[in-house]
Amino acid sequence: MKTTVKYDIELIKEEALELVKKRLVNRQQQIYTLCKYIPHRDWVNFELELEKNEFLLRDRIIDLLEHESWDED
Repeated sequence: MKTTVKYDIELIKEEALELVKKRLVNRQQQIYTLCKYIPHRDWVNFELELEKNEFLLRDRIIDLLEHESWDED
């Protein structure tokens, strides 16, 4: 039996940050790009949580990464 993951905005932000760190997505890409990395069965819940928190699929991933910490070079 396949279960659907309940996404909250913090989980979405963590997932986005991990994908950026792994260089699978770029901060400037649209949030919609994340759909490649979210199971199809979970996408509706993912999208609803984004909308509930006033994010649009056309917004940039960087908008989800509010509190990134930077290491000094």
